[in-house]
Amino acid sequence: MFSLQGRSALVTGAGNGIGAAVAKAFAAAGAAVVVTDIDKDAAAAVAQEIVAAGGRAESAVVDVRDAEQAAQAAAQAAGLTGGVLHILVNNAGAIAPAMFPKMTADQFNRVLAIHVGGTFTVSQAALPFLATDGTGRIINVTSAAGLVGTIGQVNYSAAKAGIVGMTKSFAKELAKQQITVNALAPLAATAMTENIRGNEKLAAVTLARVPLGRWAEPEEIAGSFVFFASDAASYITGQVLPVDGGTVI
Repeated sequence: MFSLQGRSALVTGAGNGIGAAVAKAFAAAGAAVVVTDIDKDAAAAVAQEIVAAGGRAESAVVDVRDAEQAAQAAAQAAGLTGGVLHILVNNAGAIAPAMFPKMTADQFNRVLAIHVGGTFTVSQAALPFLATDGTGRIINVTSAAGLVGTIGQVNYSAAKAGIVGMTKSFAKELAKQQITVNALAPLAATAMTENIRGNEKLAAVTLARVPLGRWAEPEEIAGSFVFFASDAASYITGQVLPVDGGTVI
């Protein structure tokens, strides 16, 4: 039920953190994976690690704001399984924290462009290749910030809330093609949370809101992506699953 054997996957922002863990988990479950990142070397390193472990993977440089790069990567991933892409994970992201009164328009617009614009661009590029036999999946990445807000990241919260709305709209539109669209809202120890984890006061405040009282490792998050990508989630669409130690209850 959780096997991804014979399926292909495209994962953005997979050069490290949650994206890398998801790419590795997909490969371990049997999928052929295209690991993409704006950092060429990081993407290549993850793909090489997957191949060394006996999996099937390739890498590609993708700035998710670039429609041409997104289309090339989608075609590359589909090419691994006869021209059909089964799984897209929109994971690429960025942060530019600042309190609202001091946040610049550039900080706001850049974060929106990468998260919301990138999810739109890559999903649209992948759509012509996505399987319509019930195995097609789009899995977006949002955050508790997009569900309940956060201090010092109005841009990030707005972007992640936008992804929630996009997920639900995508799900309604693509259901007629038997493509499911869901989102995960994870909390993990990654480079994007390092600014919080590295600040004793911010870390304490954050963990006080986490009933399990700790940060997850990226590998703990990856299994939820495998679930959404697999046949076990074939009748789930338009949903947001927090994987955050109970932060959002």
